[in-house]
Amino acid sequence: MRVVADTNTVVSAFLWGGPPKTVLDAAREKRISLHTSPALLAELEDVLSRAKFAARLLRVNSSVASLLADYRALADVEQPAPIPPTARDPDDDDVLAAALAAHAVLIVTRDRDLLTLGTFRNIRILPAAEALQLLPTSP
Repeated sequence: MRVVADTNTVVSAFLWGGPPKTVLDAAREKRISLHTSPALLAELEDVLSRAKFAARLLRVNSSVASLLADYRALADVEQPAPIPPTARDPDDDDVLAAALAAHAVLIVTRDRDLLTLGTFRNIRILPAAEALQLLPTSP
């Protein structure tokens, strides 16, 4: 199963755990293949570098560089597919373009604008807790 995790899902996975972490664990266990794009990696670096996350990074005993390296090792980087403006927030189009390029079947996100779409070109868009119900139990 090919999956794109939105930046909010990746940040939650690394800094808080819960269902988003379980999605990333499924990639580590080779139950899904995780995909991203250069734009999503840049956004992840930007978000993790924000001052409001500094204390949380210390609490999980990690760094921006370490988490980025971990994610780069976990996710295949795709060159985004060209798409017309689709989402209300133009940054969300980066997620959709990555998913289309990756031939993903699922986008995992907390973003309300993406969740409101429900699907994009037959790619389901779900929050992590619901997405977990669709993930394979074995590689």
